[in-house]
This record gives sequence, C-alpha cells and structure tokens, in this order.
Amino acid sequence: MKTKIVVGMSGGIDSSVTAYMLQQQGYEVEGVYMKLHDIRDGYHENNIETGQKVARFLGIKYHVLDVSDKFEKEVYDYFVQSYLAGITPNPCVKCNRTIKFGALFEFAKSIKADFVATGHYAKTDGKFIYEAEDKSKDQSYFLAQVKKEVLPHIMFPMSKYIKEDIIQLGNGLNEIFKEISEKKESQEICFVENVYTDVIEKHANIDKPGIVLDENGKEVGIHKGYMHYTIGKRRGFTVHGALDPHFVKELNPKDNTIVVGTKESLKISEVRINNLNMYIDDITFNAGVKLRYRSVTTPSQIEILPNGEAIIKLQEPVYGVAKGQVAVFYEADKVLGSGWIIDTK
Repeated sequence: MKTKIVVGMSGGIDSSVTAYMLQQQGYEVEGVYMKLHDIRDGYHENNIETGQKVARFLGIKYHVLDVSDKFEKEVYDYFVQSYLAGITPNPCVKCNRTIKFGALFEFAKSIKADFVATGHYAKTDGKFIYEAEDKSKDQSYFLAQVKKEVLPHIMFPMSKYIKEDIIQLGNGLNEIFKEISEKKESQEICFVENVYTDVIEKHANIDKPGIVLDENGKEVGIHKGYMHYTIGKRRGFTVHGALDPHFVKELNPKDNTIVVGTKESLKISEVRINNLNMYIDDITFNAGVKLRYRSVTTPSQIEILPNGEAIIKLQEPVYGVAKGQVAVFYEADKVLGSGWIIDTK
C-alpha cells in the first residue's frame, strides 16, 4: 500500500508543484485547501478553483477544510489584540503552529494519512527543522513553533530547490501550472490586503493623535496614533528641535503615547521569552539567535528558567527588538527551538 500524504494546496506554485513532485515519487497524494477567513472578496474562490484544476490534472482527491473559526480565534483575534496592547504580533508563526501544522495535521490523521506536506522553503529530518537551500526564501523562522511531536510527520519537498527552479518546472508541466507561476506571489499576511492598519481600524480608532515623549518623560512632539508605530520606526511623528534621527522605543496604549530615543537608546543586550518550543533538552546552551525574520543570527547564551521562561544574553548588541516577536535559536542551519519575546533590556 502506498504511503498517503496530505498536501496543503493554497493555489500557489510552490504547493502545486509539491503535490506534483510527491505524486511522481510514488506517494498517494490528497490535496487540502484550508479556508481561513472571509476577509478578502474572491480570495478563496480563486484559490480553490486553481487547486481543483491542479487536482484534476494530477488525478487526486481535493478537500476544502473550513478552519475559519479556529483561525479567527488563534490567529486573527491574536493579531488584533496584540496591536491594541502595543505589542508587535507574528501571525504567520501562530498560524503554522495552530493551523497548518495543527488543524491540518489533525485532518491528515483523520483520513489515515502518514504525512503532511507543504510548499514551505525549509527542511526537516523528523527531529529538527533546518534552513532551506534557497536562503532568500527560507521560512525556518516561521516554523520554529511547530510542535516537536509533529515533525516526524512533515515533508518539505521545496527544501533543496530555489524558487526559480520551481517556476521553471511548473512552466514546463502544462498551462495550469504556467498560469499559477505567473500569478503575483501572496504577501506575508494572508488577511492583510495592503497594510496592517487596514485590519486594526475595523476594531478601534487608530487615528487618535497623541503625545511623543523622550526617555525622561518629557513631551517633545506629537504622533498620529500609537497603533501606527512599531519598535524601531523612525518616521511619522515629530520631535521638536531634534538634530539626530529618533526612533520609536516604547508604545503606551493606555495613554496613547510613544517614547522615542536615538538609535543608541534602542540597544538591547538581554531578552526574556516565554512559551518555549524546544527541540533539544539543554537547560543552558549557546546558539545564534534571530529576533526577527529578516535579521542575521546573533551569538548568544541561553538559560531556560524553572518557570518555563528563558533569558537570552546577546554577545553583540541588537537594536529595536519588539515584544511579541519570536526569538529563534540556530546551530548553523539547524533550529534548536524558539520562544516569544516578552521583555528586553
């Protein structure tokens, strides 16, 4: 009997080619489209139609899995509430843990599938996640909160390829794949059409002007509403008489103020995290740490505390670290674990 694999098919070229590759390798493939939200008109209909065309070409079953209730609770509400609280969320990390490798994994088990596969650019050996060959597309950072027990049941066929290879392969299959490869690639956050404030303004008044404070609490300017800013932002507010560039250092939702300072004041040497997801059992260890997606790793010493939190001591200073982002531990290209940033100093 063939090994059965459920492929998360979003309607994009990566997941479509993933399904094709696995079928060519002799697996029994079933496609699944996950309906996450109804925020963007025609979003699901177009993607489902594309997925159905690919499924017909491959001759495979194609399921539509409605996980919108779970997505709203676990991802969308979390996204909104984080910004209302002055925290910078990371919805893609949440989605990968709870939806793509949570709800989809549970569905795969329900139809007695052996594996879940997606078009993510990353690697796994069943014990760890690793960076993909295509570093420009690597998504290991966003996968670092996937549960340890799920890893043995995941496949990432994109792991050894660069994006251009996948597009070229798709173009050579048939017109359906060629059309998909020519589509504009989806943006990072699927429920945000333009900018994140478009989502937040549905739930709160984001354009309420407020006061800009310096590090001593002195009023130095005005801003257009704290939800327009993230830690490290340097534009969109006034600082009277400033000679050097100023950056957002702190957000205060209760009184709608922001605290700003020079770049030097954003320097961070220690980070505290919680909600750890570890692939190793060490209590203290050294690792390279990424504190945001598009950053390089910083050599660090990590200590896991008895309360389940961890302290990261950075051996080199980092600037503009935001609460609510994810700290991911790397040993070369191997992900050792991760946690959510709750404090810095």
